[in-house]
Amino acid sequence: MPLGLYISVPFCRTKCSYCNFASDVFSKSAYENYVARVLEDIANSRQLALELGCAFGSALGCTYDDTADSIYLGGGTPSILEAAQLLRIFAAVRGHFAIAPDAEITVECAPGTLTPVLIETLLQCGVNRVSLGVQSFVDQEAQSVGRLHNRATVLEEIGRLREAGLANINIDLIAGLPHQTAESWAFSVSETIATGVPHASVYMLEVDEDSRLGRELIAGGARYHAHFVPDEDATADFYQQACQMLASAGIAQYEISNFARTAPHSQNGELQSNESRHNLKYWTRQPYLGFGVDAHSMLAADQNQAVHQALRFATPDSLDAYMNRTPHTVTPVSAQAAIEESFFLGLRLNRGIDLERLRTDFSPMFSRDAVATWESAIQQCVREGLLEQQGATVRLTGRGRLLSNEAFARFLAEETKVGTGHVNPR
Repeated sequence: MPLGLYISVPFCRTKCSYCNFASDVFSKSAYENYVARVLEDIANSRQLALELGCAFGSALGCTYDDTADSIYLGGGTPSILEAAQLLRIFAAVRGHFAIAPDAEITVECAPGTLTPVLIETLLQCGVNRVSLGVQSFVDQEAQSVGRLHNRATVLEEIGRLREAGLANINIDLIAGLPHQTAESWAFSVSETIATGVPHASVYMLEVDEDSRLGRELIAGGARYHAHFVPDEDATADFYQQACQMLASAGIAQYEISNFARTAPHSQNGELQSNESRHNLKYWTRQPYLGFGVDAHSMLAADQNQAVHQALRFATPDSLDAYMNRTPHTVTPVSAQAAIEESFFLGLRLNRGIDLERLRTDFSPMFSRDAVATWESAIQQCVREGLLEQQGATVRLTGRGRLLSNEAFARFLAEETKVGTGHVNPR
């Protein structure tokens, strides 16, 4: 089963007030040492997999298929690296992995960084998909959280990408930003639709201690425009509004936060998918390797079969710890944890999960029907309007997508309810 490769670039021009990722503003002098460290990890990835697999027992396997069909450079802001640094990263990846001819290769870019030189560099690196962190097409909203671009810049750079042949573009939007109203949100969604991009991601503002804006909201303060943040009900309404508007425009929701257009027919008459191949690996529990700060990996016992028992490991979430070679955090995934993940990750997808498929895949690993344990949880969620069931297929309802964490918690044993956030990269 081919790997997905994720490379983290934790550097930004500014730190947005809502951001809760492991990224920050650093001197450019830090970039080169970081790139060298990442290249070292890429070169040593097979040895690391062998060592971790052996340390946790042969049942987890000690090898992996070095074929990769998706590469994702995320951050942070990967597009602020120098051209030579980006070229070296991709050269290292191609030197140590067999990249599939049709691989999806994505780079996250901040609007305002897409110079002609950068676009040419992306093409030289083989990039065929760009994800733009737009967040809002309303200049006041974008500026209130520290974004450095405006609407005109975004539209200009989308045009520049298309002219260069990079038409596979994603736009990120955030519902719940300061100053946002139903009207301004509708404008951002309408502008996204009007660009014609094949993919959009819609996130609801996360309020937690890991961002400056989140901490200010929790404290009841007014810094970072916190007193202009819509309430939770309004933010939920914005999310539903986006789902409806995108669907009406032919941009179908396929995951809680992700939407894709159906592409024109290919030469053989089949429809092409604009869904993110890389992110689908996370939600369908396919193997992937992560490099850099706060990067996560999952390898299975047998890469040619479905991922049941597996090994997850992660790098430190601070630049200093990563550069000082703090060891990976390693978590063996038991069969019990694997089927729980299959529930709460698979339910993120609009297509839901096939209970018969789970039963077939996992029952041989248990002394009982592997799905029976969760039958009561499924029925309770159905009664509460969080899930709907059609035959063997179970999926979240519209209400369930708004309350997804509440639904997911029903499928976790008490001892595994903590520490599962890492399996849901953005």
